[in-house]
Amino acid sequence: MSDSGQYPVPDTPGGGSIEARSASIIIPTFNGSARIRNCLDSLVRQTAGRNVEILVVDDGSTDSTADVVRGYSSARLISQANAGPASARNRGALEAQGEILLFTDDDCVPMPDWLEAMLGPFKDPEMVGAKGVYRTHQRSLAARFVQIEYEDKYRLMAGLSSIDFIDTYSAAFRRDRFLEMTGYDTSFPVACAEDIELSYRMSARGWKMKFVPSAIVYHIHPDTLSRYLKKKYKFAFWRMLAVRKNPSKGVKDSHTPQIMKVQLLLAPALLLAMTFDLAARPTLPVSALVLVSFLLTTLPFSVRAIRKDAIVGILSPILLAMRSCAQLLGVTAGLIYARRKSAAGTANSKPTPDCGN
Repeated sequence: MSDSGQYPVPDTPGGGSIEARSASIIIPTFNGSARIRNCLDSLVRQTAGRNVEILVVDDGSTDSTADVVRGYSSARLISQANAGPASARNRGALEAQGEILLFTDDDCVPMPDWLEAMLGPFKDPEMVGAKGVYRTHQRSLAARFVQIEYEDKYRLMAGLSSIDFIDTYSAAFRRDRFLEMTGYDTSFPVACAEDIELSYRMSARGWKMKFVPSAIVYHIHPDTLSRYLKKKYKFAFWRMLAVRKNPSKGVKDSHTPQIMKVQLLLAPALLLAMTFDLAARPTLPVSALVLVSFLLTTLPFSVRAIRKDAIVGILSPILLAMRSCAQLLGVTAGLIYARRKSAAGTANSKPTPDCGN
């Protein structure tokens, strides 16, 4: 990095060279006054003296969020009527001055070298996006399980030259490419899966995106089992809309373990097997075979988890079974929602009947 805080980069493909690259960090927030200070404190320290701006998009907050943000002279406040996180991020991207857009959430605390790590991949002129990782200081059982679950997915991404899954908690994109894709899909009304859907669309164009395990943000995970299961349901629900728009990603993406899909199928299979056993009373219960099959699918994760946290590892089969049930409900409800939404869109797009003479 130069003394001016600017980042030298190679010649851009098909054009002249650019001597420096600026960046814009975008944080959408809604009623985030109690959360956003830690995030801004960290980012202000990282951006001091650098060609990097911080944009906070207040998505119609009714608390003191705007006052909190105004207390940071190096952060620019953008206010809009409540329209959802996808719209807020897109608004930030439109007003950003940087060539590289970085996104994080108001409940995240980026580590001191987060900015440097996230910008690193863009030294490659063909790189379009980058993704960092979650960490947590929490010690509740649910939060520890969530963290190990994330780390198991990071393990899959670590060896890939390009990924297709960038979450907004630690994300970066070239601004021109982001705008070319019209940003995040605002048909997602909540902060869930709109980031995945954009990643899928970018991947479909063959654009390179990089996993950056050294780009760390600390986060508050669900700290109770009920909150965790509700979140899994929510993620599965909205993921169906993302997959509906990008069907090929339903088969495989760079973030989702394939064994998770097998476990998802074994959950209803167990219910069917139990029903069969009650009706037919076979010598060898079919439900026992399905249950053993499920336990075998959990073994690799459990072994890896035990190495990090013995209690979480031992309880993993039970937690994974509960996760599968929550996800199955979410997938089912999400498919119904996506189908209805698609049907409504088709009906609205039909030509108006000719009412002429």
